[in-house]
Amino acid sequence: MAEPGPYAAEILKEGEGGRFFDDYCNWMRIREFEDAVKASPAAAVAADSMGSRTVQMFHDHMLVKELGTSKPTPWHQDSPYYFVEGEQTVSFWSPLDPVRQASLRCVAGSHRWGKPVLPTHWLAETNFCPNDDDYVPVPNPDAEVIDVREYEMEPGDAVAFNYKTLHGARGNESGTRSRAFSLRLLGDDARYVERPGPTSPPFPGHDMKLGQRLREDWFPILLDTANQRM
Repeated sequence: MAEPGPYAAEILKEGEGGRFFDDYCNWMRIREFEDAVKASPAAAVAADSMGSRTVQMFHDHMLVKELGTSKPTPWHQDSPYYFVEGEQTVSFWSPLDPVRQASLRCVAGSHRWGKPVLPTHWLAETNFCPNDDDYVPVPNPDAEVIDVREYEMEPGDAVAFNYKTLHGARGNESGTRSRAFSLRLLGDDARYVERPGPTSPPFPGHDMKLGQRLREDWFPILLDTANQRM
């Protein structure tokens, strides 16, 4: 947080209490993040959970809610923000502090919904895409009969979920800070797609074409079970 990357953001408006910080795409400059990518069992667990022969790195994401941050992480799916599409995707959300209240919340079965959920800007609360015809409005699972899963967690635990899973997180009124590290990985069928609006992360100058696998010099293969490449 003292030396943020180019995508770092503060997610609170003036007058909102606490601090809600997020940053991503830092794994190549922060050794501990790189260790989590390359030296942990994450790639092997991802291959098993996705049913994929290969595991490819996409990006990392760090979120911090200081104590007294009542603002929740908005309900969203990751997939509509990304320029990659596939059934074999997985995001790990792992707390760095014990979780009792500021928990990740996932809507069971939402990765099978027919239409994606409209992506929004978390701070401005405006639409991320210029055309919302291909999306459904952001639901309010707390006001609807929807199966929401959340767990008490300890540092080292992780929740793994598909990029199309609707999820959010509670605000942090637990009395201690809440930090979480997310790791986004890809499997065999993930391919580059073009979205109707901007993507996040943007990865400017990537030069990829529709239908291609993501370029391995930017998004390295972490595991190939056929060759046991790491």
